[in-house]
Amino acid sequence: MSKAKTNVGRRSFIKSVGLAGGGMMIGFSWLYSCKETPKGEAIAALEMPENWYELNGFLKIGENGVVTIMSPNPEIGQNVKTSMPMLVAEELDVDWKNVIVEQAPLNTDIFTRQLAGGSQSIRQGWESLRMAGATAKHMLKQAAADAWGVPFGEIEVSEGILSHAATNQSAGFGDMAAAAASVEVPEEVELKEKTDFKIIGTSRKNVDAQKIVTGQPLFGLDYKENGMLIAMLVQPPAFGMQFKSMNADAVLKMPGIKEVFVMDTYKDVKGISAFDTTAFTKLPVVVGETTWQVLQAKKQLDVAWENAPDVTVEMNFFGRNTTKNYPAGLENSDTHFKIMAQEGAKNATVARKDGDPETQFKNAARIIERSYSCPFLAHNTMEPMNFFAHVTADEAKLVGPIQTPEIMEMSVSERLGLPKEKVDIMMTRQGGGFGRRLYGHFLVEAAVISQKTNTPIKLIYTREDDMTNGVYRPAYYATYRAAIDENNNVTAFHVNAGGIPESPLAANRFPAGAFEHYLAEQWEVESNITTGAFRAPRSNFIAGAEQSFLDELAEEVGKDPIQFRLDLLAKAESNPIGENNDYDAARYAGVLKKVRETSDWDTPKTGVSRGVSAYFCHNSYVAQVLDLEMKNNEPNVKEVFCAVDCGIVVNPDAAENLVQGGTVDGIGHAMYSAITFKDGQPEQRNFDTYRLIRHSEAPSKVKVDFVKSDINPTGLGEPPFPPIMGAVANALYKATGKRHYHQPFMGNQELKG
Repeated sequence: MSKAKTNVGRRSFIKSVGLAGGGMMIGFSWLYSCKETPKGEAIAALEMPENWYELNGFLKIGENGVVTIMSPNPEIGQNVKTSMPMLVAEELDVDWKNVIVEQAPLNTDIFTRQLAGGSQSIRQGWESLRMAGATAKHMLKQAAADAWGVPFGEIEVSEGILSHAATNQSAGFGDMAAAAASVEVPEEVELKEKTDFKIIGTSRKNVDAQKIVTGQPLFGLDYKENGMLIAMLVQPPAFGMQFKSMNADAVLKMPGIKEVFVMDTYKDVKGISAFDTTAFTKLPVVVGETTWQVLQAKKQLDVAWENAPDVTVEMNFFGRNTTKNYPAGLENSDTHFKIMAQEGAKNATVARKDGDPETQFKNAARIIERSYSCPFLAHNTMEPMNFFAHVTADEAKLVGPIQTPEIMEMSVSERLGLPKEKVDIMMTRQGGGFGRRLYGHFLVEAAVISQKTNTPIKLIYTREDDMTNGVYRPAYYATYRAAIDENNNVTAFHVNAGGIPESPLAANRFPAGAFEHYLAEQWEVESNITTGAFRAPRSNFIAGAEQSFLDELAEEVGKDPIQFRLDLLAKAESNPIGENNDYDAARYAGVLKKVRETSDWDTPKTGVSRGVSAYFCHNSYVAQVLDLEMKNNEPNVKEVFCAVDCGIVVNPDAAENLVQGGTVDGIGHAMYSAITFKDGQPEQRNFDTYRLIRHSEAPSKVKVDFVKSDINPTGLGEPPFPPIMGAVANALYKATGKRHYHQPFMGNQELKG
């Protein structure tokens, strides 16, 4: 067994002997990623203990053996709410049916990184959450040893039962909980060997599944309080415009309307957080009794808009101060792609250079060059943005779906002029995040409206508000070149990538390290259209472009696509070029070999066109083979084979679902989705014009195989999403003979770079 130090700071371990009912409560700042189960439910054969002593961020044990683990982090549908408590339960050696989990409110005094993003929850909590369970077990064992007068080392634990074989004594966790609460916290504890896991690696169903499918209130839109009013915002019709004036006389006479006013979300705030990103800060607000009344009034409000000037905003990104420029003007998608197609040749800067690629291109027998692009994308979470706020002179209570509660607490505190300890943010389950709810301006808006009206309010965005408000996935453009000599060998590789307003380039990822002569360049174009993290930021474009080019390059030199990649990875493993390659070539090759096997790649399939792709991001490796057939000149995705190396798989059920969901999501965005602009105005405002994948277009089967590993878990929510776009493009080429360079691939929305 390995040893783990428990002394990680004064606040990291909080013990209380004052629990009602004689229970044991242990608080851990390490539990920053655990998730919730509904409070007050009976579980299995045991009833809930009465009068739990509440504290933010803790593990508590009732007098009847029920174990509750608080979850500080937001749940956005990735199911860590189930998987993370499994880590604690494993080391605690409790019967899983006796474990419940509750959502903790924000508490920055106890927890760190109360954030959902970057596919980091399991990875960050792997050792600390296990340590939490192991520490509680140690204290329970010590209490039993003291009570029975036997050596600590002779106490055994199994499924919540403490026992001593020599004296034939046993007791449940609940019997020893009160005594354990007075045991001194050990300086270190033993963690299980991975071969001894009983819960980790086994499938456990979503702890909220029944509540979700029966429509019980879990989400922000479900939350209500007595006296609550509804608020909505009126946004400019286009990016590059701002509020000028309004006439609210008629609207104020409409049924149920209480107030109409203009709100400045970040008035007098200096150096806002990068997660406060919003295109429109000064907006009309309509407040009324019901959603329908406010919606109708909003439509009738007489508002005048004007062109906005250039704006420079000071921002703070995790302690690093920066500025963001939003140029004036009404932008157009046609212009965007013309600018991006030219920008790489004019203003690119070198991010990495190995060898002498210029000479290799000069002396090449032939050069293959291809350019790829993608449009802006809306996040389109199923639950539009919303938040409840009740602000008084003394405190602010906020409830709703947010991925960055800790950061938003600081934003609300500064904007309202309240101390942080007077800002109380409670997190609901979220109807999707995908990065959109990292940006919490809607939470600050709700707080400002409540403060202005001196009443509890629920701010609700309509679908049109949500889709046209910004914080989109950026638009990207990349050009790839390869030099080929007279012997059909690829001698140099060049990528030039940028976008609006950022570059998607990951200069040190594969195929960097596989070519002796390699050049990576990047650039960016400023815009007044707000953008932000979208599922697998930057990777969600560059993976598909890179993998499409590698397929075309493999065909150019007459090699099988998988073998071509494996040959490059073999070079990167045996004789890597450069010192900053950020991937493990052997693990990367491992998923390609596995998907070749599981998909039976080497055996041709009649009537089926196949595309392959693989990528490394968020510390994990994914390879995918997509089978496609044409029906009535339309592509039909039949099946996808996925091979994944994400280290130890904690909850196979949840992990498989994540891979399947990310795969279907990636197919849909590659094929159909786009946000385009005409004179600054989004041309897609709802799902009648913004195409998402439909049930009939999803693959009939997504087969997922995980590489067996004893490496600590890595990311999984995002890694399956980027590579599938390349597999789609490569399969489409096999089916139609046409290469697709510009997303979305299907329909009349395909944009030409």
